[in-house]
Amino acid sequence: MNVFRPNMASRDMLASWLEQSGTSAGERLPSERQLSETLGISRGELRKAMTALEAEGRVERHVGRGTFIKDPGTGGFDDATLLGRLAHVTSPHDAMMARLSLEPEIAGLAAIHASQRHLNEARALADAMRAAKNWAEYEDLDARMHELIAVASGNPLLVELHRIVNAVRLSVVWSVLEIPQGGPPSDYHSFAEHDEIISALEKRDRNAARLAMRNHLKSVRSHLLKDD
Repeated sequence: MNVFRPNMASRDMLASWLEQSGTSAGERLPSERQLSETLGISRGELRKAMTALEAEGRVERHVGRGTFIKDPGTGGFDDATLLGRLAHVTSPHDAMMARLSLEPEIAGLAAIHASQRHLNEARALADAMRAAKNWAEYEDLDARMHELIAVASGNPLLVELHRIVNAVRLSVVWSVLEIPQGGPPSDYHSFAEHDEIISALEKRDRNAARLAMRNHLKSVRSHLLKDD
């Protein structure tokens, strides 16, 4: 199995710059090009470092608007040390196995408790992913859809557990991948898999929702961890 670890030097460099820059909660950060030049790192390494800090709840990225310093009072995790420790001891395989243990059950509960608004938003997110112009935009939309399904489960504790797992996943998987240019191809496997999950939710079929989510996560694991 391929075991990845984040480039902590880039993450620490960015975190140090944020602390010394004088920026405050709600302020937008400089452009990716400006920051990479300021820090002397590649834009690819900057994206990974930014993803690690986003997982820790220190910044938040909005497609089309930019990256902002996050207000600790707006939610997320206050204990960045805990998340950093979890990310340090968690492999991509561990992160995927945690998702496989948690998210199918969440999807099953969402099939029972999701409102029509949840279902409509899930469809809209799935459509938006097909139109994503780059992988950062796709990942943002994908994370929002999985978060939406967790919220639709109606179980606040499962929502928080999902957020912890997702934060660690971002640090140990997406933040260390070599991200190709462009966005997902038109036949990207997750598109059809997301449709299966949403269809099961719309039919209120708990078992089908569990199975669709499990199949999706197994597919993601096989594509990301090719030697697993």
